[in-house]
Amino acid sequence: MSRISDSTVRRLSHYYRVLEEVAAEGQRLISSHRLAEREGITSAQVRKDLSCFGSFGRRGLGYDVDHLREQIRGILGLSRRWRVAIAGAGHIGSALIAYRGFGEQGFDVVAVFDTSPQRVGRPLGDLAVRAMDSLSARDAIDVGVVATPARAAQDVADAFVAAGVRGILNFAPRKLRVPPAVALRAVDMTMEFESLSFALSQPRSARRPRSAP
Repeated sequence: MSRISDSTVRRLSHYYRVLEEVAAEGQRLISSHRLAEREGITSAQVRKDLSCFGSFGRRGLGYDVDHLREQIRGILGLSRRWRVAIAGAGHIGSALIAYRGFGEQGFDVVAVFDTSPQRVGRPLGDLAVRAMDSLSARDAIDVGVVATPARAAQDVADAFVAAGVRGILNFAPRKLRVPPAVALRAVDMTMEFESLSFALSQPRSARRPRSAP
């Protein structure tokens, strides 16, 4: 299989959520047109995205909701459990630990780390905050979350890499350097606010509806 673009993977996540919604409504079949309509893209784009991974629908009938949902769940790697560690027991880290939706999607937060002596050893949710230098390969962490101030983010990323972590989600407002074998994704909320600020600062006539990636 050729390399799948990040935008295609993001759209798969959107399709998965739509399928969860319609399954909860008791719907058994869904067309590419309805999948596209809910996401603001074309039905051709839906079919193109899904064709990267196989053939799932039947012409004239559409897609079986339960079957397609399970197929996408497998493609996204959600059919297994992932061990997640959060570095940073401040506001962002605490909010992430409190969010129960991660566990429902297969992401189990099993450890939280910090460098502050005032935080280490204290309970946070169902966990006790550990010293950052106690992280090791024995923790068998799959995904590391960087929720620290920017100045500490690269050191934390280096510690995750040294412990064998294969995927890092970065909430710190700075770019990180990781080896090619480590998957890195960034969530820069400050940048998103700045982007919204720019959009809101433009004359109404200059604004355009946001299309899907």
